Amino acid sequence: MKILFLDESGDHNLSVIDLDYPLFVLGGVITDKEYSEREMTFRMDAFKRSLFGRTDIILHTADIARNRNGFESLKDSAFRERFFFELNALMRELEYKVVACVIRKDEYLTRYGVAALDPYLLSLDVLVERLCFDIGDITSGGMIVAEKRDAILDRQLGIAWLILRIQGTRYLRAADIDRRILGLSLRLKCENLVGLQLAGLVISPIGRHILGKSDQKDYAIVESKFRRNRKGKIEGYGLVILPK
Repeated sequence: MKILFLDESGDHNLSVIDLDYPLFVLGGVITDKEYSEREMTFRMDAFKRSLFGRTDIILHTADIARNRNGFESLKDSAFRERFFFELNALMRELEYKVVACVIRKDEYLTRYGVAALDPYLLSLDVLVERLCFDIGDITSGGMIVAEKRDAILDRQLGIAWLILRIQGTRYLRAADIDRRILGLSLRLKCENLVGLQLAGLVISPIGRHILGKSDQKDYAIVESKFRRNRKGKIEGYGLVILPK
């Protein structure tokens, strides 16, 4: 079974557009369920134990950037350099595919106005399609896992998933989605799921890249992991940018 671990960057509210970050990014990683529970978890635990002497520390981009919640040792430049060197090596070696939908909120709102769909719902449509295409015609061949946030946001995600199961998407019938994807599971951050942490680590570099900011070493890794077609094309297969 394949699992799509989801994360997001930015606000999906179209009435609030941050001029410094006018994007909404929904994306994550697709990987094999057994692989994520065994090899991927083993490798991530070994990485954490080597650097922090513990495995319960949770990789979260904001905490890493701000040297908090267990990452205070990153204030030391030598340790920080080692951390990112080993983290990049781990991200390069693990087996997964990156999928993401990026919505330029200002352009999207200008083009569609009051007819604009909620960016979260639109992005989820895109990613569910990519997961279904990746699964192929296999019953219960996939699962979606996202992090629990708060009651309102979790309810919104649940409603978006329900709409997909009832209405389908532009390219997939509701029956095909319901048959191929076993369901949506919301998990707590404290459960320390490696797939969710990896999803968070790939989203930020994508947002930076689309904004035109200088790419760091992690983006080259993310780019190499994007889902592609047989000719190696990323756009439309692993990365969708809207509006087109």
